[in-house]
Amino acid sequence: MTVSWAAYRRARRRSRQAWALLAVLAVSALASAAWFFTAGQFAAAEPAVDGPSQAPVFDGTWMKPVVPVYPVPKGSARAALEGLTVKGRAPKNNYQREAFGQAWLDVDRNGCDTRNDILRRDLAPVGFAEGSKCRVESGGILEPYTGKALNFRRGPESSKEIQIDHVVALGDAWQKGAQELTPQQRQSLANDPLNLIAADGPANQQKSAGDAATWLPKNNNFRCHYVARQISVKAAYGLWVSDAEKEAMKRVLDSCPDQRTISAG
Repeated sequence: MTVSWAAYRRARRRSRQAWALLAVLAVSALASAAWFFTAGQFAAAEPAVDGPSQAPVFDGTWMKPVVPVYPVPKGSARAALEGLTVKGRAPKNNYQREAFGQAWLDVDRNGCDTRNDILRRDLAPVGFAEGSKCRVESGGILEPYTGKALNFRRGPESSKEIQIDHVVALGDAWQKGAQELTPQQRQSLANDPLNLIAADGPANQQKSAGDAATWLPKNNNFRCHYVARQISVKAAYGLWVSDAEKEAMKRVLDSCPDQRTISAG
């Protein structure tokens, strides 16, 4: 059978179009995979949640500032991120919580331990134990990690519902420079209000010692503040970031290029 030249050209054109379509689909598939294994994994794993965009840092009427190793750099959080050293994690096999001092000391010497200071700062209204100006017994919070309205009531089990989270987890800090700090500097890091937020207990447990590459708050509105606060803490205590952590922070800050660093006191 004889095939005309026109028919041959039409077949060639359809073949080229088919291959072009396959190429476009392949590129789209690769782009989707790249998105998923970077920012998309968080979006796919967790539905978008709206909530507060900031959390309290410092109240000078009754708190005293904790002196960090270095002052928090003023200005852009993105610029401060670029100023952090990028390195891999140090070993964690020798990590102990006691390396950061006894939990919830009165580091700022205002007469109240750190846990009660943070509860008082973050809850509203606050109920105190009878005869005490320190021991927080109850309060409400629009919790920043989940965006949920929660109530706190002190008790053997109920106290766990609101926990005090280290924004830069102490385990993460230990692997990224805290081993090189003095015991007193590590104690300050563990009790600095800049590094502490009253948070939903299950969310805090889920975060564990994760950094921005492995955990971000479900509340999308809070992520810029959260990442800026991590950057500020790391700058203040001479801690470094990993490559993956820095990239995750940059992706968050891409949505808020005017985000500034955060300081306490």
